[in-house]
This record gives sequence, C-alpha cells and structure tokens, in this order.
Amino acid sequence: MSHCWVMSDLRHLPPELSSFVGRAEERAAVSGAVRPGQLLTLAGPGGCGKTRLAVRVCQDLAEAWPQVVWASLEDLPEGAEGGGDAVAARVAEVLDVPLPGGPDPAGALAHALRDRRLLLALDNCEHVIGGAAQVAAAIMTRCPGVALLATSRASLGVAGERVWRVPPLGLADALELFLDRAGVAGDPEATAGARRVCDRLDRLPLALELAAGWAATLSPAQIADSLADPYALLDGGARTAAFRQQTLEASMRWSHSLLDDDERVLFRRLAVFEPGFAADAVAAVAGLPAPAMLKALRGLIDKSLVVADPTGPVARYRLLGVVRAYAQARLVEAGEADAVRDRHLDRCLARLDELAPLLDTDRDAWRSAVGAEYPNLRAAVEWGLSRDDPAAGRRLAAGLSWLWHLEARGAEGLTLLRRAAERGAGERTPLQARVLTALALVADTTVPGGDGYRAAREALTLLSELDLSADDELAATEHLARSLVAIGWVGVDLDRAMADAVRSRDDARAAGGGFVADASQALVGLIHLVRDEHRAAVEHLEPAAARLLARGDRGTGSSALSWLAVSTAQLGDVARAAELAERAVATARPLHDFHRIAIATAALAELRTLQGRADDAAAVLAPIDELAAGADSPPYLPGWERSHAIVALHEGRAADAVAWSRRELRWLPEPRPELLLPESRLVLAAALREAGDREAAAELLAGLAADEDTTRARPRIRADLFEQQALLAEPGDPDAALRLHHEALRLRADHDLVLGCIGSLGALAELLARRGAAEAAGVLAGATSRAR
Repeated sequence: MSHCWVMSDLRHLPPELSSFVGRAEERAAVSGAVRPGQLLTLAGPGGCGKTRLAVRVCQDLAEAWPQVVWASLEDLPEGAEGGGDAVAARVAEVLDVPLPGGPDPAGALAHALRDRRLLLALDNCEHVIGGAAQVAAAIMTRCPGVALLATSRASLGVAGERVWRVPPLGLADALELFLDRAGVAGDPEATAGARRVCDRLDRLPLALELAAGWAATLSPAQIADSLADPYALLDGGARTAAFRQQTLEASMRWSHSLLDDDERVLFRRLAVFEPGFAADAVAAVAGLPAPAMLKALRGLIDKSLVVADPTGPVARYRLLGVVRAYAQARLVEAGEADAVRDRHLDRCLARLDELAPLLDTDRDAWRSAVGAEYPNLRAAVEWGLSRDDPAAGRRLAAGLSWLWHLEARGAEGLTLLRRAAERGAGERTPLQARVLTALALVADTTVPGGDGYRAAREALTLLSELDLSADDELAATEHLARSLVAIGWVGVDLDRAMADAVRSRDDARAAGGGFVADASQALVGLIHLVRDEHRAAVEHLEPAAARLLARGDRGTGSSALSWLAVSTAQLGDVARAAELAERAVATARPLHDFHRIAIATAALAELRTLQGRADDAAAVLAPIDELAAGADSPPYLPGWERSHAIVALHEGRAADAVAWSRRELRWLPEPRPELLLPESRLVLAAALREAGDREAAAELLAGLAADEDTTRARPRIRADLFEQQALLAEPGDPDAALRLHHEALRLRADHDLVLGCIGSLGALAELLARRGAAEAAGVLAGATSRAR
C-alpha cells in the first residue's frame, strides 16, 4: 500500500451548509498548536462551535499536511461498547484502511498508520470518550507523523494531551453571526436588540443560531425580551449551574416553547432517528399528515433544530446530538417513546423489504443503500429485540444478514443474531429458521468453524418440518441453509458436501433463486477442486464467478475466482491462473473482508512462487502481513501462514518455513501438527525434512498416510504424500524412492495434475542422475524443462 500523498484530500470534511463567521484569532492559535505526534483537544460545552472551528482549522492546514482526514464519531453507539473497537473501526473506514479482528483494534490501526504523515480529526468524542482515548493513545505512542485534533465536551484524559478550551464568540463575531443568520445584517435598528441577544445567550454559536431562527416571527428586540430571564426556563437549574446547563438548556427550552403544535410533535418524534434520515422515513414515523409533516419539518430546519444536507441525490436530515438529547427527553415526557420506536422499527422493516429485490440483481447497490441507513437499522434491531414480542426485531436482524456477511461488521451482526436466536429458542417457526440461517451465513465469514454450520443444520432440520410449497421466501431460506450445510461438510465428508451442494443449486435454479444457485454452483466447483477433478471444477467455477460478479456479489465472486485460479494452475496454465488470482484480489480488496482477501492473496502468492517469483509472492503477502503485525492476536487469514511457508521453502529458508507452518496451529483447539489441513501438513513435513528433522517429517507423513479417507478422496494429497516419502527415502533406499516417485507420477497423470507431473519428472530425473542413469535422466530433464 502506498503512503505517498501528493495533495491533501479534504473530501472527508463535513459540508459547510452556512457561512463561517469570525474566530480568526482562535483559528490561528489552534492551527499553530497542531503538531505531529501530539493530541490537541478542542473542549467546551455543546453548542460552542467546536466542530465548525475544527473544520476551518483543517481547511487552513490543508496545504501544510499531505492528508487531512475527518472522522465523525457522532453516530457511534453511546459508550462505544467494546472500548476502542467502534472508534478504531470508524477511523479505519474513513481512511480506507483494512482493520483486522482481534483484541487490540486501536493498536492495529496505529500500526497501519505508523509511517504516515497526516492530520486526523476526531469529532464528537464525548459519548465514546473511552474508545477515543484508546485510539488517541495508541496513535500518539506509535505514529510520530500523525497529528490528532479532537473535539469533545470533556478532555480525553490521555497522557500528553493538550486541551484548548473553546471560548464563546467575541461580541463582534457574535453580532455578525446573529445578524447574518437572522437576515438583518446592516440594519441599524436590529443591532441594538441583537447585542442584547448576544449578551443574554453568552455568545454561544448554537444558541445564537437557534435564536436567529425566530427572526421571521419576532424582531431582535422581542427576541431579547423573551430572554430577559433565561434561567427561569431551566428545569430546576440555578444561576450557579454549569455554563452549558445555563445557556444551551435555556436556549433549547425557549426555542421549544415557541414551536407550534405540529412542530413540537415532530421535533420529539425525530428523536428516535440516528443521525442521518430522509423525509420518507420521517413521514412513516411522525404520525402526521404529509402536508403538516413537511411544513413542520421545514419549520424545524428554519429554526435550526434540524440540520438539512441537500447536497446528495436525496436530501438527508439530522439532529445535533445536544438537540436530539433534548428531543428524547420530550418524547419520554409525552409518553410516546415506545409507540414511536415501534413505528421506526416498522419503517426499517419496510425499507429493507423495498430494497430486497436488489439482492438478486445488484448486490453492490443493495449494500450501498442499506449501508446508508445502517445506524437506524441497527438501532431498530436493538429496540425490537428488547420488546416483549421480539418478532419484528428478529425479522429485521435476519434481513440484515447479507450486509453483515459482505462487510466488516460481521462481529456486531453475529452478536445481534445470537440474541435473536436466543429470543426464539424452542420455536419451530419459519422465523426461527430464517434467524438460524442468517446466523450461519454471517458466521461463515466472521468466525469460521462449527458454530455457524451447526446453526445451518438446525435450520435445515426445522425447515424440513415446515410446508415450503406456498412460501417462496421460506423455500429460498431452505436452499441457502442447505448450501451452508454443504460448506460445513467440505473437509469432513466430500460426498455429503457434494450431495447437499448439488441439491441446493438445482432446487434454487428451479425456483429462480439467482444467488444461491450460483453460489452453490461455485461450491460444487470447489468440491471438484478438492477432489482434484480440475476440468470439472473449471466448468462449474467459470460461469458461477461470472454470474456472481455480474450481480455485484464481490465476496463469493472473489472466492470463486481464487478457486478457479487454483484449478487452472493445476491444469498447467499458470500464467492464466495468476491473472485470475490477481482479479480475485482486486475484487475482494474493497470489501475489507479479511477472510475473502486472505483466500485470494494466498492463491496469488502461491502462484507467484510456482512462477519462480518468490520476491513478488512476498510482496503480494505484504498487505496481509501489515494487518497481522498490527494486532496482538492476528485474525483468521485462510492460507496466509502456508503461503509464507511455501515462499520460505522456495528461498531455502527451511527453519522459517517450519515456524510459519507451526504458526497456523494457533487456530486449532489442540495445537498438534496432525490436526493441520492436509496441504499444511505436507508443507510442514517438507520444511522439517529440509531443516534436517527427518524423524519428525516421517512421523507427520505416516500420520497423514494413515488417514485413508483423506488420501483416497484427494489424489493430489496422496501424490504429494508419495513424493515427500520418496524424498525422505532417497538417501537410504533409492529403490523405494524410485517406486514412490513413479506412483506419484501415475496418480498425477491419471488426474490431469499437470503441475505435479512436472514436479515428478524433475524429481525422477535428479534421482536417476544420482544413480548413474545419465541418458534416462537427460531425457526426463529435457521433458521437465520443456513442460516448465
């Protein structure tokens, strides 16, 4: 990954939807205090202008920094469950930096940024202050070229933090702001009243903007008169209350008191929305007639209680955090919270239903549309699962499973789906079957192993008890569950895996289910690959990959390309295989799905090694190495360790190859070499032999030979086993070695394993040369050279 930036990229900065007023001295002071390797926190009460000041400072410093990145934390769940996980994930998302799983995401993020030079702004830290502090501390410790600028109502409490208290506006700036927002700039009669407003609101920017929103109703003097005793509007507050409680609460209460009835109703009901919502969602939740709703929404925007962003294809709205908190209190006070949250949940379900057809036609579009609504969808799931009747929340969780399967939000989705399954424990219903299938789907790419596949088998058993004939959606769930069950059998029982995969594919095709049919066909191709039936594998994988990618299914499509690359290489076309693997890596990378990226990267690295390009193979693995090195406990990265071991063997570094092979054991419940995948056991055996530990290599190979179910079903494994046994036998029993090499060659020839055949010919040529059969050795060496 390149860290060279030719110009500062300000696309991450939030749009400024109104003019910026004043703060010249503050901008200069803060800009001068921003330094690499340090944290500067702009602290102050809500509404004092921290965010707007930070945006301007970022703009002012754009020429001085190669990259300026803005990470808004406003919509993260309060408390940032999981410590720095949510904050680290948000920063990684904005920076487009893949973040591995593991116990230390903040450390992994800092590792990824250790050589960069950039200015990183963390906005709205107060509700996730613990997570923000973890991320800031990690970056300050490891990233000398990164400057941190944070905004928060309180300091982050990190060693070395410098806190810059954002003051109220100066009087001249406050007057300019109020008069500009009120639309009366240049009116001498308005200035006197405006000065009184500024004084009584302590020149807080948000309070002034709220007051200016009423300029169409009241003159500045009348507005000032309404604020004659602002503390009287506090709910029990005293003049000795904290600064923010006096000014902002007074402004909010006063502003709320001047709303008309419809505006008050809409204002409190908007509190159920997470930041970012559209007008159609408001209409479904507000419970007001459409004309009244739109008029009230416009009134709230005019009065600065709702922020509108019309810059996208569809205008979106949000409540500032402090305003939303006030609205939430009014919603509870009105006794409407449960009913409005239920309507919000219903709307989220309806929205997901509207988008569902895209799952079969354009998964990229579906993912983009659902992702834009994700904060609201997640909140609705959590609310629904907390209800006495959790059915709606469980339905929504099941509907979101594809987003969690496709993106790096899988851990969060798995937590919610497990809750959804627990709320339906013991049910023999279609909904429980859908939830269990969704759980298996997300687990498949989040925590590979038995839990997800057990859920799939449980779902399939449950579905067998139900009537699927009149419910197309339930039938599709059955096809998907069977496909997931088939995945679970791969590596355990290939015959059962093939039977379930074929049935899933054929049933889905008959029902018109595009994705499941194509994904199941890709799975059939994978099973053919594992069986070393590579021509059949190619015949299935090529069309499956094309159809998956055509509908925007990058995840399964990238894996299908990786498997296609492996079979193509085994059939002898290594150059074409490398092209396919390169495409697989490029397809998987935008997903930030480390499972898919690792599959593709490992395939490409092994192909580069086959091409004799070990340095290029190491370069292919480097981005994955970066991810793993930044985490205390590297995530599960399929094939990563084995690929490194193969590269090390090719370069003559046998001890490193042994270490890499054994590193793969950390994922096993019992770290014993005989529990490794057969491919990995063979690589470890070769590494042990090259390192001089022939006894350990022989023991490992004997254990694999005793596993007749595996070697019988997989000719390539069996042939590779014979080859490794031959190499062990050569010094003491050349006749046995010759026999084993011939047996390996026979197996490889019988199964079109072209690459293996070349290896067998080369090994036979070397053995014959050592035994003095120069003519035969020369013939075989020539054949080997031509084949290569």
